[in-house]
Amino acid sequence: MLRIEQLVQEPDRLGEGPLWDVREQRFYWIDSYGPAVKSCDAAGGDIKRWPLPQPVGSMALREGGGAVLALRDGFHFLDFESGETELIHATQPGELRPRLNDGKVDRRGRFIAGSMDYEERDPVGKLFRLDPDLSVHLLEEGVTCSNGPCWSPDDSTFYFADTTPGLIYAYGYDIETGSLTSRRIFASFDGLRGYPDGATVDAEGYLWSAEVYSGRLIRFDPEGVVDRIVGLPVQSTTSITFGGPDLDIAYVTSMARPMGGQYHKEREAGAVFAIHGLGVRGIEEPRFAG
Repeated sequence: MLRIEQLVQEPDRLGEGPLWDVREQRFYWIDSYGPAVKSCDAAGGDIKRWPLPQPVGSMALREGGGAVLALRDGFHFLDFESGETELIHATQPGELRPRLNDGKVDRRGRFIAGSMDYEERDPVGKLFRLDPDLSVHLLEEGVTCSNGPCWSPDDSTFYFADTTPGLIYAYGYDIETGSLTSRRIFASFDGLRGYPDGATVDAEGYLWSAEVYSGRLIRFDPEGVVDRIVGLPVQSTTSITFGGPDLDIAYVTSMARPMGGQYHKEREAGAVFAIHGLGVRGIEEPRFAG
């Protein structure tokens, strides 16, 4: 039976980047405009917070401890013990409008994150790959609002959303080199109610996209056809991951900041939700190898 619970009730201005760590059996997420990294146990307790000096777009845990962050100006490390951040690489120095946004780690330990236009209007964003040797590589340009990076279970396809035009792209992916080929439109949100935001791929190879501004999760089959729609109690859903001991709980972030100048009517806006009973499992998220 489908059951939706509030995992964390303290509202985030812009909750994003949900991540379940199998090793620790803990849930991590960010408040982009808190700005902060947060963590809790599977029941929503034992909450920990790490304030950050800049807006944050995404994070991933590191094999050697701590985290790698996509902050406004570039890639940083976060030391959980001291709470200090350290710049690795500035991604678009001198450019005022882009900031790094959503990112994830591939199954060779590389961190891929894209940037977005602060005004979500012009294609000034780019897609970057941070390798374990801390070198940075440009993968794509002409992005307005980067979101939803994730991979097919066999690592041959990389999915990536540009929220503003309402498109999810699929690229050929070389897992050995981390390079992209042959971009195509995987799914368009024309005819749906919102826009593609954060995403993940389940163990069956189906892509789940958080439809921002509509409060729904859209599950697409591997051909990009809508397979299932799940509604949530808020319109402001932002991202999704699977977690829990059996990787069968969908964790969904949301935002409390106004949308289009309008305040949210739902008191749950900005909460983190746990969805039980979907009948599918996720895939373990890897750690950054650097």
